[in-house]
Amino acid sequence: MTSYPGSGDAARQRRDYTPEWLGNLADDVTMEASVLTGIIKGPQAVREILSFARTLYDYQDFHVIGRYGDADFVEDYTATVHGEPIGSIVVVRFNEAGQTQNIVINHRPLNSVLLWSKLMGEHFAGTDYADHFLQPEDIDKLQGRREGP
Repeated sequence: MTSYPGSGDAARQRRDYTPEWLGNLADDVTMEASVLTGIIKGPQAVREILSFARTLYDYQDFHVIGRYGDADFVEDYTATVHGEPIGSIVVVRFNEAGQTQNIVINHRPLNSVLLWSKLMGEHFAGTDYADHFLQPEDIDKLQGRREGP
């Protein structure tokens, strides 16, 4: 099992974090992530997906969080999802009006990315967002599993 260095301090294991940038999304905001099979576009889609995604964390242990330069925001944290370790780097870019324009989220390791995408796919099955996540059969293929002989 992969582990990521967290602080080990239970007081730093946040369960209540709401990103400040989530409340000010541009009309043409985009989001890319290692758990997605495409680019999410628009504030409603970004909010719906991130609102559910945030419920999957057992906790978040932040190493870095805040402004980076004049037009960027960064989050670097470790966490667990269903007990599995996951590391995340989030880079947010703002437009000239100060609205969130682009969100890029990179998770690691691959097994946690696959778990995350599976959980998201299950939750959003039958919705307009379902195609943005791996389906169980895709995950089985990636993990080298096959059905039948």
